[in-house]
Amino acid sequence: MMDATKYRPGYFPPRENEYRWVKKDHIEQAPAWCSVDLRDGNQALIVPMDLEEKLEFYKMLLEIGFKEIEVGFPAASQTEYEFLRTIIDHDMIPEDVTIQVLTQCRDHIIRKTFEAVKGAPRAVIHFYNSTSLAQREQVFRKSKEEIKQIAIEGARLVKKLSREYEGNFLFEYSPESFTGTEPDFALDVCNAVLDIMQPTPEQPMIINLPVTVEMSMPHIYANQIEYCSDRLKYRDAVILSTHPHNDRGTGVADTELALLAGAQRVECCLFGNGERTGNVDAVTLAMNMYTHGVDPKLDFSNMPSIVERYERLTRMHVSPRQPYAGQLVFAAFSGSHQDAIAKGMKHREENDIFQWNVPYIPLDPHDVSRTYDSDVIRINSQSGKGGIGYILETSYGYALPAKMREHFGYTVKDISDHAHKELSAEEVYEIFEKTYVNIERPVYVREAHFRQGPMTEASVTALIGGHRHELIAKGNGRLDAVCSALKSCLDADFTLQSYHEHSLDQGSHSRAAGYVGLQWADGRFTWGAGVDTDIIRASIKALTSAINNGLREGE
Repeated sequence: MMDATKYRPGYFPPRENEYRWVKKDHIEQAPAWCSVDLRDGNQALIVPMDLEEKLEFYKMLLEIGFKEIEVGFPAASQTEYEFLRTIIDHDMIPEDVTIQVLTQCRDHIIRKTFEAVKGAPRAVIHFYNSTSLAQREQVFRKSKEEIKQIAIEGARLVKKLSREYEGNFLFEYSPESFTGTEPDFALDVCNAVLDIMQPTPEQPMIINLPVTVEMSMPHIYANQIEYCSDRLKYRDAVILSTHPHNDRGTGVADTELALLAGAQRVECCLFGNGERTGNVDAVTLAMNMYTHGVDPKLDFSNMPSIVERYERLTRMHVSPRQPYAGQLVFAAFSGSHQDAIAKGMKHREENDIFQWNVPYIPLDPHDVSRTYDSDVIRINSQSGKGGIGYILETSYGYALPAKMREHFGYTVKDISDHAHKELSAEEVYEIFEKTYVNIERPVYVREAHFRQGPMTEASVTALIGGHRHELIAKGNGRLDAVCSALKSCLDADFTLQSYHEHSLDQGSHSRAAGYVGLQWADGRFTWGAGVDTDIIRASIKALTSAINNGLREGE
């Protein structure tokens, strides 16, 4: 049985705050990004990546644009040590990229870390110890002062070794499990570390305040960040970093509000990979900024390729509903949604609009290498005429009249409903052709010649049920004259009610499409379409297709 009384808040709100972050409505510039995919992400995989896989993943991170990459815990893992040495020894670290290595505040581990990172052109030594009440009481069984002393001794050793080893070092300190730590105590520990390290604006230090375990609503974390940001020593020489996990499912919100509250840097993983419910998702964070008109400085323009490589290398799966990257995140099955999207797209095209503002879709799918036809308008039994018509027009050039689009919409929905499946654009096109286009039985017009006068006269050679007929009739135009000629030898009563035409292609050999709607004496309305390089022949084929559909329905 579930019993909520066993739980209580485990976080500590700051005792005072100015709440300046509340007055901001969006993030105005990209933070410094640090990928922790090769450390936090890799250690959380069921089957961690081997050396070759890590190298391929590393190259992908560089392509995306990460300038800081945590490459591992080299003193604690032989695989991570080998990876680190490989990228250093083979000169695989670009000049503008900084690698980061992780170490606990323990003497022998810190020393091994400096040994492992020798020769790196630029490296962040990230040292940490846990400071939360739960860890102090249950794991370390130490007082606040003893926990603080661990951080101080770690800082002293890091500073000492940085002078003994050749290298261009930067430093980062994390009070691990910050969210379960009293803000005043976390601040005291960080300031004690800063006093040892003595950062300057020219040689700044990173203070990372991680959401090691998500315990609160996002605004509490923002308050904690603002409180510490306002009270850290050497603030102009400190890069305030955040490292949120996603235990409550609000890692993205934690990070966004933390950035409003003073954080300047984010440690993150692609698609939220990481221990338990994962680290904060770099893709969602970056693309959220992008849709507010802020350049995130990360390139996700080839999202399908990134997803494919991520899934192959990590053996993890990107959810179909994963923001910006999932297979279904742009998909609209609902008829009303499809209609609004199709009209929005048309409005955008007709008015040559650059700014993106299409209903239901906050991001232009083309920006992440997705397509409108197969990714946005998805066809099933819930779809409507707008979406189905949009698929035909954008993928195949058929601009159906509104009433015909509605008729075709019901046809497609009925087929999808009975098949109990989604239909591809190709299947929709096949249904359209089979149902309407150039249907030649039982009525087929072989030839039609016209003589102009007050009324247009048509001389028609037709095959009806396999029998040849020579017909002559007059009408208000060519198509009306052919319609009258065919009616004269058919035991059927119908009236030409709708005719539309347009070019399907460009160039001297372009095809024309015609659409005809017929009203029958018994109240039925049937449609046909014709395609031919000659517009008259296309219109006649559309007429005979509509007649044949009516005769078939009337049997």
